[in-house]
Amino acid sequence: MLELENLTAGYERGKPVLSGVSLTVAPGESVALLGPSGCGKSTLARVAALLHRPDAGRVVIDGIRATGWRHRAPREQRTAIGVVFQQPRLSADPRLTLADLIGEPLRANGRRFEEKDSVREFAAKVGLTDELLGRRPHEVSDGQLQRACLARALILRPRWLVCDEMTAMLDASTTAALVRVVEDYRTDSGAGLLAVGHDRVLLERWCDRVVRWGELGSADPERARARS
Repeated sequence: MLELENLTAGYERGKPVLSGVSLTVAPGESVALLGPSGCGKSTLARVAALLHRPDAGRVVIDGIRATGWRHRAPREQRTAIGVVFQQPRLSADPRLTLADLIGEPLRANGRRFEEKDSVREFAAKVGLTDELLGRRPHEVSDGQLQRACLARALILRPRWLVCDEMTAMLDASTTAALVRVVEDYRTDSGAGLLAVGHDRVLLERWCDRVVRWGELGSADPERARARS
């Protein structure tokens, strides 16, 4: 179970973006968090992915409370969660080829010996050719780069996947392709999914359960919007 319990989080002392937010995702379940732009969804996604330390509350992963964040998170928890962000050009190192980008988590976790075969496997899953793998981010489209970012999120075979507006910048055909990749991975692995977004039609069709932002505790949305 991925459990977010009574979370308060923000970026400035005394100005929380989230306040008293709780949400759970069961193994194999796909949960959509639906809300308007700037309401704090991305902050919640970053906390769930252990990339932002909350001011209060708990993140519990498979029954174990998270005690570290970002590179200080225990490896077992850090690698249990894959994350895909809305803007791939902000989350990809422009110096890396797509192959290096996809293989980055393996190198960071001392598994370089797996890199060549795993990169090809996951590149194929997301529809990237060998020719594209040799290019750098500025040499590919947003859709191709987001495919690489999804492959990077999956390459460690996480038990949980957080997709923060993953398809917001993509056309309909690329959106459908990447949703299909995520669903195939969930079917094969039993992973749980938290999909964050504001596209009601997509999220209702994609996910088992839809949680609307208004159903959660939250801080002043204007503060969140000012931060975003």
